[in-house]
Amino acid sequence: MYIIMAFIMMLRGFADAIMMRAHQAIVSSGQSGFLPPHHYDQIITAHGVIMIIFMATPFIVGLMNLIIPLQIGARDVAFPFLNSLSFWLFMVGVILINLSLGVGEFAQTGWTAYPPLSEIQYSPGVGVDYWIWSIQISGIGTTLTGINFFVTILRMRAPNMPMMKMPVFTWTSFCTNILIIAAFPILTVTIFLLTLDRYLNTHFFTNDMGGNMMMYINLFWAWGHPEVYILVLPVFGIFSEIVSTFSKKRFMGMTRRISQNIDSEFHVPLAIAAFGTMLIALELRKLTNNASKFNEISCSFH
Repeated sequence: MYIIMAFIMMLRGFADAIMMRAHQAIVSSGQSGFLPPHHYDQIITAHGVIMIIFMATPFIVGLMNLIIPLQIGARDVAFPFLNSLSFWLFMVGVILINLSLGVGEFAQTGWTAYPPLSEIQYSPGVGVDYWIWSIQISGIGTTLTGINFFVTILRMRAPNMPMMKMPVFTWTSFCTNILIIAAFPILTVTIFLLTLDRYLNTHFFTNDMGGNMMMYINLFWAWGHPEVYILVLPVFGIFSEIVSTFSKKRFMGMTRRISQNIDSEFHVPLAIAAFGTMLIALELRKLTNNASKFNEISCSFH
C-alpha cells in the first residue's frame, strides 16, 4: 500500500512540476503565464512536500515492508498493529494535502515554510495549517515505522542469522531506521513550536517579540540533512543487491560495506550539524561555511 500510494502521489507531484515548467516556459517567451502568483506559490510548495514526504519516503518504507521480513526470515514485522497505524497516519497526511486542492488553499511559503512568512499574521489562511498537519501527522507515522523496523531487525531475525550475516539491503535499512528515530522527532518538535506560534500566539520564531526565526531554520535542517541519508541508504542497498544477483557474483567487501553503514550512524551528529550548508547565503556565512564544509566532507567518507 505504501508503494501504491507513493506512485499515486508521484503523479500528483509530476503534474505540479509540469504546470510549473510550462508556466516558466511561457513567461520566458515574454508572454503572461497562465498561473496567478499565489497559485504558482502553492504549486511549488505542494510539489516539494509531496515528492519528499509523500512520495520518496513512503516508497522506501514500502520496500522495507516487502523485503526485510523475507530477508531476515520473519513472518511479519515486530509490531503489526503499529505498522498499520503508521500507514493510516501517513494516509491522513495524504488526504489533507490533497484536500487543499478543493477546500481552501495550500501554503504559499515554499516547502520549508520559513517564519515569519508561515506565521499567522503573514499567512492567515488555512494553507499553512494544511502544511502543518499533513507533515506533522505523517511524520509521527514515519517515526513509529522507524521504531518498528529497528525492533524487527534486532529481534525477529532467524535463529541462525547473526547481524553480520544480514543482507546488504537489511543493513542499509537498519541504519536508515536509526536515522529516522534520531531525526524525525526534531521535525515533530519544530512543527509543534510553529503550531504554538500560529494558534496560541507564542513567539518562538518571532524576532521582534523575543523569539528567533533562525532557530526554525536550524531545527528544520537538523532534520532535513539526515533525511537525505534516510532516502539514499536503502537505494545503495538495492543497487548492491541487484548488481550482485544479476551479475551472479558474490558481493565483494561485505564486511567493509557493513562497517561503512555502521560508520554512517556515528556521523549522525555531523549529518545533523551539516545543515550549516543551507545557511551560507545568510549572515552566518563566515561562521558556518568552514564548519559545514568539514561536516559535509566527513559525512561523505562513509
